[in-house]
Amino acid sequence: MVFAPDTEVALRTVVNLINTAANCREGLASVGDLDSFLAAEGFSGSRTRDAAELQSVRQLRGELAGVWTASEDGAVDTVNRLLRDANALPQLMKHDGWDWHLHATAPEAPLADRMSTEAAMALADVIRGKEMDRLRTCESEDCDAAVLDLSRNRSKRYCDTGNCANRAHVAAYRARQAAAG
Repeated sequence: MVFAPDTEVALRTVVNLINTAANCREGLASVGDLDSFLAAEGFSGSRTRDAAELQSVRQLRGELAGVWTASEDGAVDTVNRLLRDANALPQLMKHDGWDWHLHATAPEAPLADRMSTEAAMALADVIRGKEMDRLRTCESEDCDAAVLDLSRNRSKRYCDTGNCANRAHVAAYRARQAAAG
């Protein structure tokens, strides 16, 4: 384990959120898509379930995607702004089968504020741990998805959005076969 369990969950949620827009597709086209995303991620708290909430989450997605390619200083600027804008006040919480973990907003706060704060808190751990190199972009030539490398040997190269790793391995195999004659 590289990070605390709640940090890893939050980072995976960030990757999954960013990747709803990977490869020129819109995975959050409707409020229903957002509902499905939040259910899959186990995200709780109050919701307005309207177009404004959907738009605020899409905007957050773009800001978080920028962190994946930002310098450490640029990531710090984004994380600090997200925490400041949400008036974050970290507190230990225990709920829904989770042991003690940090929340920095109230359950009644707007969805985008809660999501941005959880993301920013997790990214703060990444930055403090000097682990920015674990935030990557898929190495497949035709993919721009975010990759979170939590492997011990830092070897994850491809995203989880499709078959990028499989396609790369098949192409390398075929290239070796062709070279062998």
